[in-house]
Amino acid sequence: MYEMTIRLRTDTDTCLYEQIYEHIRGEIREGKLLAGERLPSTRFLADFLQVSRSTVDYAYNQLMAEGYIESRPCRGYFICQIEEMPVQQVSEDAGEREEDAPAQKPEWDFSPYEIDMSGFPFSVWKRITKNILTCANSDLFSRGQAQGDCGLRETISRYLHTARGVNCSPEQIIVGAGNDYLLMLLEKILGRHVRIAMETPTYLQSYRIFRSFAYDIVTVDMDESGMRTDTLEKERVRAAYVMPSHQFPMGVVMPIGRRMELLRWAAGGRDRYIIEDDYDSEFRFRGKPIPALQASDRMDKVIYLGTFSKSVAPAIRVSFMVLPKPLLETYRRDCGFYSCTVSRIDQRILNEFIRDGYFERHLNKMRKIYRVKHDLLLQQLAAFEGKFSVSGENAGLHLVLKAKGPVGEDELIRSAAEKDVRVYGVSGAMMGKETKTATVLLGFGGLTTEQILEGIGRLKEAWGI
Repeated sequence: MYEMTIRLRTDTDTCLYEQIYEHIRGEIREGKLLAGERLPSTRFLADFLQVSRSTVDYAYNQLMAEGYIESRPCRGYFICQIEEMPVQQVSEDAGEREEDAPAQKPEWDFSPYEIDMSGFPFSVWKRITKNILTCANSDLFSRGQAQGDCGLRETISRYLHTARGVNCSPEQIIVGAGNDYLLMLLEKILGRHVRIAMETPTYLQSYRIFRSFAYDIVTVDMDESGMRTDTLEKERVRAAYVMPSHQFPMGVVMPIGRRMELLRWAAGGRDRYIIEDDYDSEFRFRGKPIPALQASDRMDKVIYLGTFSKSVAPAIRVSFMVLPKPLLETYRRDCGFYSCTVSRIDQRILNEFIRDGYFERHLNKMRKIYRVKHDLLLQQLAAFEGKFSVSGENAGLHLVLKAKGPVGEDELIRSAAEKDVRVYGVSGAMMGKETKTATVLLGFGGLTTEQILEGIGRLKEAWGI
């Protein structure tokens, strides 16, 4: 810390050193100055506050005497670790009450959003980062290209072609910090008030983003093959948002026949496009890998979205969008001035991680880890077949349970919570429609095998199985 703003008052009997002392002590007690944090030197703080150095020395000495700070030889003054102090809050009627304890995360959380970080090659990532920063020059800290560094885009295009069958050039790829940013960029390309079709249920975050654009969203029912294409022509939509490799939340893998129907619909209009969200296609547990929908596109109608959040780590926050060539000119004209939202250092690290084969080895390792969890969960759910049907077992990091009897989704979630288990319903992703059957999701990515076994045991008790 190099500066500390303290309002010193001259219209009070309190000495200046006491004001400095009381301010710093208050910041520590309120958690605004954290243990281990360095304070400004007495000389610097004195110059900054325009007081004598002895005034600051008195304040620091009192703080040291009371154990709030400590002096480390040749290093300076640092905040000490102190026990957290109990805090009471004053209620609206001026009465005092104890602060409510925060809700704790359940130990058995079957979240469909979590991933397993235990297998991440931290040492490799650290080594790549160290090498890049050691050899860095001023160019690495410059603004960079709007679409993302050319080296990373070239690496992504090669990876997509090999792993997903996607046909694109680096010029068609835009790198961004998460799909949220890329969808907001896409709104600038497609324009406002677009009439767009979405499956129901669907990925709620994308639905919220499209709604914030004032898009006219048409909800389209699903069958066992995914989005029903017969609705698209009747509703006169311009775009369709789909997740053909693993629909979220229902886990449907769209077969080739339905994919061809989608592509034929898109080819039937000049301004029609399909937005393909390929969010977790790397993890498939049954059969051979299925190419992306974009791989079958011969008319430049598919806008492809991908991310490294599931395959690498959520904190990486690197996603990418492949634009059809007809939209590139619109992007460059209307959006070319937007800066890339991903650090060039992070881009360089990810580029070398993929280019040098570490990413492929990491994926192979994680596929084995997730397959063990997937098969274990599927095996444990065999006991649930009397009351539930299980689906979504071909790919992804969650399974879908549909109740066979007259039970409510809220009831399933509540009874699980009573056993300290969290499951996730799909009613919130129905976009205003009601679910005919109580449906919950069981994610396994962030759980250990022991937690899966214990969690399923508790669900058996909660649901009377």
